[in-house]
Amino acid sequence: MLQRLRNAANAFGVLLFALLFLVFVVQVAARFAFNKPLAWTDEMAVILYLWAILWGAALVCEDRENVAFDLLYQKAGPTLQRIMAITGCALIGVLAAWALPGSLDYIHFMRRESTPVLGLSFEWVFAPFGLLLIALTLRYLWRIFRLLGRDWRQHL
Repeated sequence: MLQRLRNAANAFGVLLFALLFLVFVVQVAARFAFNKPLAWTDEMAVILYLWAILWGAALVCEDRENVAFDLLYQKAGPTLQRIMAITGCALIGVLAAWALPGSLDYIHFMRRESTPVLGLSFEWVFAPFGLLLIALTLRYLWRIFRLLGRDWRQHL
């Protein structure tokens, strides 16, 4: 079940990038081939880019796929690595959880505003940021739980 959800998240991420590429091609063709720039393509490209990046960060990228400065972490022993990992997860998870209520409130508040060209509600434009905060909170709480378990070494 979890693998199917992961595959669906990956497929949606691919769809977002494919749509972004298609909109970009339409934009370039309209501007340079027909000398008729289309305003909606600029707006749609920005929205799709925002969605693709935040969707990927929330649901597609694994912790080990993120860029990290881990020079000290790699030189530390397993016990110190465990302490560093738990501390880092706690900091990120708590910060994401702390930011979540205010961010969701602001995202919901933005339903009053819409994009200038397409008229899309900014609530939908900014929705993946709320998803990112929820995913970060849950991901790092789950990692702390695994790091506190018996087989913690395999989760470093």
